[in-house]
Amino acid sequence: MAQTADRDGNRALRARLDDVYGQYQRLRSDLDQIQRRLTDLRATAESADGLIRATVGPRGQLVDLHLDRHIHRDLDPTELSREIVATTAAAAAKATAEIERLMAGYLPADSGPMRFLRDDDLGSLLSRQDAAVREAGRDGE
Repeated sequence: MAQTADRDGNRALRARLDDVYGQYQRLRSDLDQIQRRLTDLRATAESADGLIRATVGPRGQLVDLHLDRHIHRDLDPTELSREIVATTAAAAAKATAEIERLMAGYLPADSGPMRFLRDDDLGSLLSRQDAAVREAGRDGE
């Protein structure tokens, strides 16, 4: 009876490893295309009044800013600054969403990199490693 359970467990483990390896092979074969798409990624947002348009790259870095020529009549410098920041942040959020969409086909939703994209917390990238170190420390006690 124990041998049957072991064999069933081994089959399930083998199936899971085959699945993970298949995902890895697909990711590896698509890596160049993913890299190009990430490098070329641009996201644009426009202010509610249409006077500001910000475009960011894949890391949320501002790559283009368009200010309507009438903007100085409608906004004082403080308001203008706030609107530029808000519009750029909206474009950065769009870029992050596009990266998440692109990577969703390759990484599990609960993986560290995907959590990092959502919460921008470096701890998300390290959580699995931290857990492994804690577990290894308990095993050594």
